[in-house]
Amino acid sequence: MELKAPPFKLGDLASWAGARLHGDADLAIHAAAPLDAANQPCSISFLANSRFEKNLKNTGASAVVLAEAALEACPVAALVTQNPYATWAKIAGLFVSRRTIAPGIHPSAVVDPSAHIGPGCRVGPLVYIGPRTRLGTNVLVEASVVINEDVSVGDQCTIGPGAVLHYAVVIGRRVRIHAGAVIGANGFGLAFDADHWLNVPQLGSVRIGDDCEIGANTTVDRGALGDTVLGCDVRLDNLIQIGHNVRIGDHTAMAGCVGVAGSARIGQYVQVGGASGIGGHIQIADHVVINSMSQVTHSIHKAGTYSAGLPLSEHAAWLRNAARFRHLDELVDRVKSLQRRVGALERGDDPVKHAPDAEK
Repeated sequence: MELKAPPFKLGDLASWAGARLHGDADLAIHAAAPLDAANQPCSISFLANSRFEKNLKNTGASAVVLAEAALEACPVAALVTQNPYATWAKIAGLFVSRRTIAPGIHPSAVVDPSAHIGPGCRVGPLVYIGPRTRLGTNVLVEASVVINEDVSVGDQCTIGPGAVLHYAVVIGRRVRIHAGAVIGANGFGLAFDADHWLNVPQLGSVRIGDDCEIGANTTVDRGALGDTVLGCDVRLDNLIQIGHNVRIGDHTAMAGCVGVAGSARIGQYVQVGGASGIGGHIQIADHVVINSMSQVTHSIHKAGTYSAGLPLSEHAAWLRNAARFRHLDELVDRVKSLQRRVGALERGDDPVKHAPDAEK
């Protein structure tokens, strides 16, 4: 079933999204709305987190996407599904205004004669496209984009305003690159020689798989020798730094301000919370979740959820705890000493013999 434009019948939405209908199948849905919005007749909303169930009773929406456990408390029509948030994402997409993009090349764009621009492409104002670069079909290149030489861009990609794709970068199909992103700049390769730095040539490139999304002002550095590689359906938020020779597996997502140092290997279905840092030359297994503001300094070989760092606290308490951290080694030694002495007492030995020299 294909749904083209609102209004939609609620029964059609249920069939299209694979949800179970609870209510009037002919109910017309004109818009998507917040759960707690008042005076929103003919709208649909969602409940994916039990913390917001309090808003369900008085919702102004005409229908709600929710899980079976919340159905009894729902006063309006519902679409029941095992994963309300994913179902909502599909339905909400039906209400996004679709831009009508006429194909063509703006007169102010500079396109090298050796470049290939596929059918249905739109090249916006002040764009530069370099020698031997190839754009697939139906690619949208927005204003002031720079695409250097020997770049390959797959079908149905969107490249946002001011983005830069450096030489020999390879972009898959249906990739969305947001404004100001930089793909394929030199990685941070330096060698110290006597009294000054030398730049290590960055001879690799960047390869990005199908269905990826690169956030605004995110950078993905080119490899030093091999390539920096993003698999398929990788989602990078805004302001992320991906270092040279990093490899990221399929379906991995990273929130804003994450930094990944060079040559890290990140598995599939990994989730990285915002402002986390991942050290260089480490490996992260598939299905790992790293909570926000974590510092990953060693490899993670087992799937699971990991956290690091101290939560926010009153400054005086934070200072006390920070001071105590400086004495962790000393405290560990004292605990081990006590354990030895307790063990000696339990065996009937002289505990003084098992104390460290400092305590004798």
